Amino acid sequence: MNKVQLQAKLELESATERLDQAMARSFSEYSRSRLQKWLKSGFVTLDGVVVTSPKQKVFGGEDCVVNGELAVENKWHAEAIPIDIVYEDESILVVNKPANMVVHPAAGNYQGTLVNGLLHHLPELELIPRAGIVHRLDKDTTGLLVVAKTLIAHAHLVEQLKQRTVGRHYVCLVYGPIISGATVDQPIARHPINRKLMAVVANGRTAITHYRVNKKFRDFTLLDVKLETGRTHQIRVHMSWLKHPLVGDPQYLGRFRKPKGCSERLEGALKAFNRQALHARTLELTHPVSGALMSWQVELPEDFQNLISIVEQESVNDLS
Repeated sequence: MNKVQLQAKLELESATERLDQAMARSFSEYSRSRLQKWLKSGFVTLDGVVVTSPKQKVFGGEDCVVNGELAVENKWHAEAIPIDIVYEDESILVVNKPANMVVHPAAGNYQGTLVNGLLHHLPELELIPRAGIVHRLDKDTTGLLVVAKTLIAHAHLVEQLKQRTVGRHYVCLVYGPIISGATVDQPIARHPINRKLMAVVANGRTAITHYRVNKKFRDFTLLDVKLETGRTHQIRVHMSWLKHPLVGDPQYLGRFRKPKGCSERLEGALKAFNRQALHARTLELTHPVSGALMSWQVELPEDFQNLISIVEQESVNDLS
């Protein structure tokens, strides 16, 4: 275990607040959930007295001392899996995830995941919640995601996601012509019948997706999409709700769709592309330590580029 020692005089503005709230003010580099764990474990004193209840009210001005421990978050195993690292410094790393790679180990996928590879690259990530990953990509969605290498970076990135200041820009190929861009503001929750899927549900969580047309084809549209929120399968669900499901989507497309007058070449390409045509192309965030605004961009994977090329060549009418 790694030791963490913190000391601060609680702010006077914290008077009447819960202790965990007051600590979050004084130790903002750590997440509130982390501070609550240390409290409940007896690692926190106020004016020399051990306090274990996060709900205890404070007066402001107390001396707060934390003698915490960083324990292994999960018993996941490191594996020598190649990782396409786009950027790395002492606080964060940004990776370009390939298709057919699960992000976190879970039932049925305990090996071969991005986390397994990250732990081989950086064993110290075992001390960070979820091995430093603060947002996900679906197994067959490609592109950029950021990983926190420290607790401080993790707390800052989680807060940025909460405040919706992280820029996540995607490219997707959908069925049907779309005339212009728009915003989908429809709540998402578990599908009421098929619990493995998500759906637009009246009492679901807020989900907002912005999209604009990148290229128009005869039977398809290439979209640039920006997420304001980050719900599970959000783009896939919203596009399906619009009746413009993603090409190749194994869960939300339904049966294979063959456009009218589709050539054998295009039909073969569509059938061969057996994953959702979705790529996280651009990532923008504020660096958790320097405060600098940073941005990264990666090109579409080769199979996606080839699919778009065939779709474009097979489009009879120039709709641009």
